[in-house]
Amino acid sequence: MTSFLRYVPPMGIYETLYAFLGAFGTYMGERGTHPWSQGFPRTVPLPDGPHLPSTVRVTADHRKYPKAWGLPALREAIAAYYRASYGVEVSADNVMVFAGGRPAIVALLLFLEPDIEVRVASTEYTPYYDILERLRRSYHLVHSGAGNRFRPPVDAYTAPGDGRTLMLISNPCNPTGVTRTGDELRVLVEASRNDGMGLLIDEAYELLHDEPVSALAHVDHIEDGNLFVVGAATKGLQAPGIRIGWVVSAKRHIDVLGNFSSFGMGGVSHPSQCYAVELLHPIRVPRVRRAVPAFYASQRARYGEAFEELGLELFSGDGGFYHWCRLPDGLTAQQLNEHLFKRGAAILKGTDCDMARLGDASPLASFFRFSFGPLAPESFEADIDLLGDALREMRS
Repeated sequence: MTSFLRYVPPMGIYETLYAFLGAFGTYMGERGTHPWSQGFPRTVPLPDGPHLPSTVRVTADHRKYPKAWGLPALREAIAAYYRASYGVEVSADNVMVFAGGRPAIVALLLFLEPDIEVRVASTEYTPYYDILERLRRSYHLVHSGAGNRFRPPVDAYTAPGDGRTLMLISNPCNPTGVTRTGDELRVLVEASRNDGMGLLIDEAYELLHDEPVSALAHVDHIEDGNLFVVGAATKGLQAPGIRIGWVVSAKRHIDVLGNFSSFGMGGVSHPSQCYAVELLHPIRVPRVRRAVPAFYASQRARYGEAFEELGLELFSGDGGFYHWCRLPDGLTAQQLNEHLFKRGAAILKGTDCDMARLGDASPLASFFRFSFGPLAPESFEADIDLLGDALREMRS
């Protein structure tokens, strides 16, 4: 019988997870496995960090349908967070709540005017490719490779084109950790105020840089231009399971997204939104903004030093909770995973982050992303021993 649905392959990381299940016999993340391939944070309190709420109060009102734009208290809490942290004048009217950051990006690209071309780095967050392809969006790749240490010049994004352009950037970058700050970030934001130029900046890892960084720090008037800042409770707020993300933008853009929610989403889980309000309580936020960057900076440094001693070449930036590594002697990430799977571990292959999807011919075949996001500090020695054993086996 013919199918009524057009086939959609899974995002690259899920292909790795499925292959791991087939090879090791259990799901990644279960006891005895090492989730180096997965991008989620510690979900327990960090050293010197605040407690994580264990309960949330749900009233009769919260069992009703949620509002299309999001819970008013959460929209205001998000706006207040950016006002206090970055000095930007935004209100709840500039915030739209989604069930995670990715649905926010999908919605923004879904309603992008058809003549607008997306400008995106050739090494970027894996689902960008899937989203752009499934939505049949025109896009241009900005070269991001070993030659420029995965840091394309800003003018490669901002240069005038033949028509209207939307710059799509994750900052800090997933998978590389390269982070745009200061003048670089200011130039990107200023470009989004030019006629025919916009910026969609994915700040899921905002808090995982010392100091936390947001494009909103460079905004004088949010209603000007075409700036879309995507944030989430997923990484820095340590709550990926509640599936809360948001967009901060001009009110005219938020109105479009709210209209979409009225027929396409129906709002977001009330209990999840109530939990996010607790996470953004103004008493706990300053502790979060100190503890999260400090913990992951420490992890980044200790894993980076050990990786270089193992003979890996690092191209990692100073944000996120990943190391972006190149294997020596032409070895590939696919080969590394074959040796890791039987040990209960896996990494994300560089080819999954290749926006050109060149497969075995990709210049990223020898690169891999190692996630130290979910790892407890006490697992460090065992992690390095296991990775070292796999690398030695590959070379023999």
